[in-house]
Amino acid sequence: MLSAAHYGAYVGPALELLGFDSALKEAFEALDEPNAYAARITSIHKGGFEVASPKGHEKARLFGTLKRAFRDSPRARPAVGDWVAVRAQKAGLPGISAVLPRKSAFIRQAAGRRTEPQVVVANVDTVFIVLGLDGDFNPRRLERYLATVWESGAQPIVLLNKLDLVDDPQVFVDALTEVAPEVPIRLTQAKGHDEAADEGTRGLHALRPHLVAGQTVALVGSSGVGKSTLANALVGRDLQAIKAVRAKDHRGQHTTSHRALLPIPDDAGTAYAGGMLIDTPGMRELHLWDVQEGLNELFADVEALAETCRFRDCQHQGEPGCAVLEAVERGVLSPERLASFAKLQDEQQAQNDRVQAWEHRRGKRPPKPTE
Repeated sequence: MLSAAHYGAYVGPALELLGFDSALKEAFEALDEPNAYAARITSIHKGGFEVASPKGHEKARLFGTLKRAFRDSPRARPAVGDWVAVRAQKAGLPGISAVLPRKSAFIRQAAGRRTEPQVVVANVDTVFIVLGLDGDFNPRRLERYLATVWESGAQPIVLLNKLDLVDDPQVFVDALTEVAPEVPIRLTQAKGHDEAADEGTRGLHALRPHLVAGQTVALVGSSGVGKSTLANALVGRDLQAIKAVRAKDHRGQHTTSHRALLPIPDDAGTAYAGGMLIDTPGMRELHLWDVQEGLNELFADVEALAETCRFRDCQHQGEPGCAVLEAVERGVLSPERLASFAKLQDEQQAQNDRVQAWEHRRGKRPPKPTE
């Protein structure tokens, strides 16, 4: 568990530095719990939670009634970044009595065979999606992350890391133009602290405009892309050990074992002045949950073309008057992007069917009537 020393000079930061705003203040006051105080979850362990507030950094536990309420509501379970109401106890750890409404939530399907959502991080303003400029570079994988980030309510920024491994990074930037034409792309080289790249869209200095007091950023990406190295550089200390990727396939090993919300210092070293960072364990594969709106945002170009197809229910598989296929023939839309659009839409529909069955089993909604 992280000690208070990890958080720098502000052992008990002001609520505003932790991201507490007027909407959260109103939601907290609506709870009408005179003996409770607002705090933010900074890490979660088997033994409970660690929270930060002006009282300091302390361990806390869920009250039994709340624990039972969340048993059948995985999406509502507290996550790193959540704001909670905490009450001190005469004996034992302080208790978490409520979770405040989230402004964003990065959600994926839980790992393994379970059909249930997992909130990876909550209340994040900006998500840095990290791709390595090595064997990890994969525009199709980026599409999954972008759909999930847009669905979460946060703003995505793509970090092309390991700048030192390539001679012409612009080739990689151009490859992402069709995938995310309006998403900011930054080139980083966390290893070596970017001595050779400190201007424009390059280097860690290019991330400074997004590192603002009271704002939270998260690092997501697959194992081995350099998230832990970036996290160490951003917070100014070695929080995670760094493991080398395998040379034969560029696959990384997990170095971040759990999520933690950490203060980012400014150039003067003042904790929280650069906002907060949540590093996340590497994901071998990001399984989609409910990201239909995110997919609509991601494939806005394909959706716009589909509006002009001759048939409203056109599947873009050879129907006459298909504007999408015509765009492919003209070179306006790549076959790879259309194939990805179809694949992710099919995956989302299959996931919707699984989720519906999962909710039926738990009595969340009545069964669909038989035809």
